Amino acid sequence: MGSIDVRRAAAIAAVFVALLCVGALARAAAPGAAQAYPVKPLRLIVPFPAGASSDVVGRMLGEKLSEQLGEQVVPDNRPGAGGNLGIAFTAKAPPDGYTIVIATSSVAVSPSLYANLGYDPVKDLAPVARLTSIPNILIVHPSVPAKTLQQFIDLARAHPGKLNFGSGGVGTTNHLANELLKHLEKINIVHVPYKGVTQAMQAMMGGEVDEVVMPVSTALTQMHAGKVRALAVLTEKRIPAAPDVPTGIEAGVPGFTMPLWYGMFAPAGTPRDIVTRLSRALVNALETPDLRERLAALGVDAWPGTPEDLRELLRADIERYGDVVKAAGLAKQ
Repeated sequence: MGSIDVRRAAAIAAVFVALLCVGALARAAAPGAAQAYPVKPLRLIVPFPAGASSDVVGRMLGEKLSEQLGEQVVPDNRPGAGGNLGIAFTAKAPPDGYTIVIATSSVAVSPSLYANLGYDPVKDLAPVARLTSIPNILIVHPSVPAKTLQQFIDLARAHPGKLNFGSGGVGTTNHLANELLKHLEKINIVHVPYKGVTQAMQAMMGGEVDEVVMPVSTALTQMHAGKVRALAVLTEKRIPAAPDVPTGIEAGVPGFTMPLWYGMFAPAGTPRDIVTRLSRALVNALETPDLRERLAALGVDAWPGTPEDLRELLRADIERYGDVVKAAGLAKQ
């Protein structure tokens, strides 16, 4: 073989070795890049106002998530449209793991209520983790002459259209719970939506509305202060946070339950390894005794679950709430 052929063979061999090295470096860099996440603060969208139960729970989780990830998690309140403004914002955010949203079970109600929702919760959101469950409770202003749920129903039946209820917006569970009560008991009470359930409770305390269904975690302080009267918890069993308050079923309305859950979502298309990292961090956070104790003091139950758990819950509740919306006679808006 001539010297030129030798040099050519050596050059080809060198290129081949170089290509192998580049491939090896690329393979080594890929997991390294995943392990590097996150490298900057995360934005936690809270689709309800400050002071709402989702805001309180979101901030608690945000603190623990910051500890788990080693990067700050910054809450960003974007209330409105029953939580849909903040969720839609998240659905349209870059799917890079730096924008996440804490959503309530209202995200499963909205597809049945809105003709032009602006996002599809199944197609446009990536489930990250199931978080907590919170009992809803029906409370009234002390001036309302009803000491029990049945008395409230009788009052509404005797004065159709005279009583009203506040909610955190169309499509929230506190709205749908009252629509369910109206359907079950054939009563007429008027819906007054607000930007969040905290504002609805403030409106009730100011005499603007008569009744609100809301998370027990938000209602407890005012209940203990005697500023509101609790008539029923919308769960299958009584709850430790309010043991003297009967369930809707015990109060004489079979089927009057409306559970509330929280879940964490990211934009669809967020890399699976990032979703997994976030999910594990959230589950670890929810398993810490101090966070569980802080949540329990608010009447909130830690209910950690995987992305698959949340996806299954979302799909099941979309079907369940679709049936409730249809039974209540609510047309798409």
